[in-house]
Amino acid sequence: MGKSLRITILDRWLKGRVQYRLMSLCCSLAFALYGYDAGVLGGVQNTQPFLRAIGNPTNTYAVPMVASSYVLAATVVSMCVVFIGMPLGRRGCILMGDLCVIVGSAIQASAWSLPHIIVGRIICGFGIGFISSTVPTYMAEMSIKSKERGPEVAVQCAWLISGIAVAYWIDFGFTRMDNQVSWRFPIAAQAFFAITSGAGMLCLPDTPRWYYARNRLSEGDQVLSSLWGLEAEHPNVQHMKNEILASIQVEEEEQNKLSIVSLFWDNTDLRVGRRIRISFLILIPVLTTEGINMLVYYSTRIFANIGLSDFLSQLLAAVMNTGFAIGTWPLPWLIERWGRRPIMLWTALVCFISILIFTIMIALPHPTFATQWTAVAFVILYNFAFGFGWVGCPWLYGPEIAPLKYRHIGGAAGSFGEWLFSFLTVFAGGIAVERVGWKIWIWQVVACAGIIPFVYFMCPETSGKTLEEIDVLFVAPGYKMPDALNGDMTQKLNGKSEDEIVYTEKATEKV
Repeated sequence: MGKSLRITILDRWLKGRVQYRLMSLCCSLAFALYGYDAGVLGGVQNTQPFLRAIGNPTNTYAVPMVASSYVLAATVVSMCVVFIGMPLGRRGCILMGDLCVIVGSAIQASAWSLPHIIVGRIICGFGIGFISSTVPTYMAEMSIKSKERGPEVAVQCAWLISGIAVAYWIDFGFTRMDNQVSWRFPIAAQAFFAITSGAGMLCLPDTPRWYYARNRLSEGDQVLSSLWGLEAEHPNVQHMKNEILASIQVEEEEQNKLSIVSLFWDNTDLRVGRRIRISFLILIPVLTTEGINMLVYYSTRIFANIGLSDFLSQLLAAVMNTGFAIGTWPLPWLIERWGRRPIMLWTALVCFISILIFTIMIALPHPTFATQWTAVAFVILYNFAFGFGWVGCPWLYGPEIAPLKYRHIGGAAGSFGEWLFSFLTVFAGGIAVERVGWKIWIWQVVACAGIIPFVYFMCPETSGKTLEEIDVLFVAPGYKMPDALNGDMTQKLNGKSEDEIVYTEKATEKV
C-alpha cells in the first residue's frame, strides 16, 4: 500500500483512539504470535507423529536443536536491527517479522525431515527477532500520555504469554489424535496471527518520533495530530512536537553520541551507554537466568521427570502456562499505580522463594505424592509471579529508557541479550533437564537472588514521565537540559495531572 493511500485511510477513518486501538490490536497479535511460536513446539515435540515426520531421531541433541534454531535465528536478527532498525522503521520491522513467520510456518507445517523443519524454525525465528525488538518500542512511541505507555506495553506482553497458553491448549487437544494433523495444524496456526497483524499494520503509519528523527517533519506532524485527534497547530500537539525535537537536538550533540567505548565506559552527558547496557541486561533474567525458558519449552518433560504420567504432564503443562498468562493480566491496571521498580523487586523475591522450594522438592531422594504436588504448586506459583512482574515491566523498561535516536538499539539490545542467553538455555537446558536433573535449577535459584540488587541499584522509576522527560533521570550532574525537557510544564509542577493540563499559547511559546 502506497504512502498516499495509507495517509488517506488514516485521515478519513483512523484518527485518535480508533487509530491507537488498531495499533494496539496489531501489536497484541504480533506478540501473541511470538508467544504462540515459542510454546507450540513444546506440546508436540515428544509425540510419535511428530517424531515419525522428522525421521525418529535418536540423537539427544536433535529436539533441542529444533527448538534452539528458532532462538538462534531471533538472536541474529535482533543484532541486525541495531543497524537496520532506524532505516527500516518500527512499522517496517514489524511487517518484515510478520512476513517471515508466514513463510516459516508454511515450511514447518509441511516438513518431512529434521533439516526441513529446522529451516522453517529459522525463518520463523527471523520474524520473531524483528517483532520482539520492535513492538514495545512502537507502542511506547505511539503513546501521547505517559500514563498510558506502561499499561499498553503490559497488554502486549500479556498477549505474548497468552499466546504460549493458547499454544499448549491447542497442542493438548490435537495431540489426542495419532496422525500428522495432530502437530501440523498447531504449527500452521501461527500464520493466522501473522496475517492478521500484518494486514492491520499495512494501514498504519510509523511513529511520529521516528518521522521526526528521520527529519520527515510533515509526516511526523500528521501522525502526531492524528494521535491527538486535533489540528497540527493545536497547543497540545505543538508542545509534544517541540519536546520531541528538543530531545533529538540534545542527542545530536557530539558529547551524547553513542560509541563502542561508551557502551563499556560511559562519558556521555545523557548516559547513553549506561542506558543501552541496562536495556541489554534487563531482559537477560527474563527468559534465561530465572529459568522461565526451560519451563516454557520443556514443560511436559519437566513434569514427566517429576514422576507424573504423560497425560498428567501435558495437562499440567497447559495449566501452568495458563497460570503464567493469567499472571500477566493484572499488570496493565497496576503498573502505573505501583511503579515498575517495586513490581520487579517484589516479584523477583516471590520467584526466588518459589524456585527454591521447587528445587528442594524435586531434589529429595525418595519422592512422594506430597513432594511431587508441592513441587507442582510452587512451580505454578513461580510462573504466576513471573508473569506479573517480569514480562511486561522489562519489555517496557528497556525501550523507554533508551534515547530516541538509539531506541531501536535499546529494543534490539534487550531482545539480543534475551535471545542470546535463551539459546544457551534452550539448547543446553533441554539436555541438562534429562542428564543433570534437579541440579540445573540451582543456577536459577542463585540467579533469582541476584536480580534483586540489580533492579534496586540500576533501575530508577520511570512511571509518570514522558519518554523525553526520562532523559532527565539519567543526565550527568551539572548538565543543563533544554527547558522543554526539564519539567517546564508549570501546570504539571503545580500538581495537575496530564489529563487536566491545558497548554496555553504562553506555555507553547516558552517551549
